[in-house]
Amino acid sequence: MRSRYVAYVLELEAYLLATWHADTRPESLHFKQEPRPKWLGLSIKRASGDERHAVVEFVARYKVNGRAFRMHETSRFERIEGHWFYRDGDLA
Repeated sequence: MRSRYVAYVLELEAYLLATWHADTRPESLHFKQEPRPKWLGLSIKRASGDERHAVVEFVARYKVNGRAFRMHETSRFERIEGHWFYRDGDLA
């Protein structure tokens, strides 16, 4: 989860798409759209799982045009051939 947050901050679209499960992966992430968020921090609220599946609840804080927002999500990950992939998530 932390590596994906950093990839969003740095707008590393290739990394994000490569770590997104093929069943739910979008074609692109549209980082060039304005206004762009200014990411302020990530807080992991809980994490659980086993060898193949994991759940991570987090809050990411950001600003757009000087206004503060928070994204609270519970994300699901799946491990395939030794690599973790983001599958999907539920916004709170």
